[in-house]
Amino acid sequence: MRKLALAGLAAITAAVLTTVGVASADPPASSLVQVSNFGANPGALAMYTYTPSGLESGRPVVVALHGCTQSASDYYAHSGWPQLADKWRFEVVFPQQSTANNSLKCFNWFGTADDTRGNGEAASVKSMVDKAIADHGSDRSRVFVTGLSAGGGMTADLLAAYPDVFAGGGINAGLPAQCATSVTEATNCQQNNQNLTPAQWASRAKAQYPGYSGPWPRVAIWQGTGDYTVYPVNGTELRDQWTAVHGVSQTPTSTQSLPGSTTLTNYADKVQLYSIAGMGHGTAVDPGTGATQCGSTGAYFLAGICSSYYTGVFWGLDKGSGGTTTTATPPPTTTTTTSTPPAGACVNASNYAHTQAGRAHQSAGQTYANGSNQAMGLWNTFTTHALRETSPGYWVLADGQC
Repeated sequence: MRKLALAGLAAITAAVLTTVGVASADPPASSLVQVSNFGANPGALAMYTYTPSGLESGRPVVVALHGCTQSASDYYAHSGWPQLADKWRFEVVFPQQSTANNSLKCFNWFGTADDTRGNGEAASVKSMVDKAIADHGSDRSRVFVTGLSAGGGMTADLLAAYPDVFAGGGINAGLPAQCATSVTEATNCQQNNQNLTPAQWASRAKAQYPGYSGPWPRVAIWQGTGDYTVYPVNGTELRDQWTAVHGVSQTPTSTQSLPGSTTLTNYADKVQLYSIAGMGHGTAVDPGTGATQCGSTGAYFLAGICSSYYTGVFWGLDKGSGGTTTTATPPPTTTTTTSTPPAGACVNASNYAHTQAGRAHQSAGQTYANGSNQAMGLWNTFTTHALRETSPGYWVLADGQC
């Protein structure tokens, strides 16, 4: 079953590879190094690290998990994390999956033998964190984890399983913690609304470490509205899960417009949801030498905005020795708006017409709003709804408001 584990996620993503160009990245000053012996390794993963030259003790650690069909070297070359490590001074750990574990090198985010506390791949990542801290005298209170796709799903699972280890997470085109426990459920999670309440999502996360009362990791969620590998509903469900874990409202406290057609929605500075209009499946990067730029384009590394930079700012990595509770200050290029998304076009039409016009999409005969992925009912000409565009390509239900 482990070798068939890509029935949902990677079977789709492998086909996408042929449509994405690959660009080379300028290597950082140091290089990617494999660490052969890092302690208990029940998940049979490989450990790679990037250490800035002369890294001081007491610095943070960032764990970066690649996506399906990728490797540690791919994430090292394209994600921008090594460049930010040089700039902000922290260690980066790049776990690597193998085809022996998963035929397309996906981290097994949907199996309890691998994605739960003390078990399998999750336990191997924990060993890597301990090794990095021991080798570099890193700050145990400032350990963070991020990942793409299957790596994003495993990131959510790690945040739930080890909230005492990770101070923050960055989930790129990923899935909620413990959304699935089988291959069949994994495919369903990727493509469909699970129709769980925020409290139900939170209970799935909190059940991974019974008795733990906090503090909980702060979470940055990145989702493209044009992602039909891991559907945009997953971004909404992740928002619901982690706001409920933190005990904060799903009503945003602020919104911001960022580069790359990105809308940032903030929830009490505990959870951030970055919605990128029109972006497909991948990690958002922004090649260049500007203050907010990093990374290079490649397979599943899509140009627009440097997600690694903004996630690092949210975690407080740009604040020197400051703690993770510091409120991230957006760069001058951002535009802060009110807590209510700006009013845009409002269209009242049938579900079929919305889909044909690109305001919604359908799956298994059901209709979902593009961007928000809110359920709209049957895909036909008889069911009608009003949709309002709150940012480019992001539509929400607005019945009775048009």
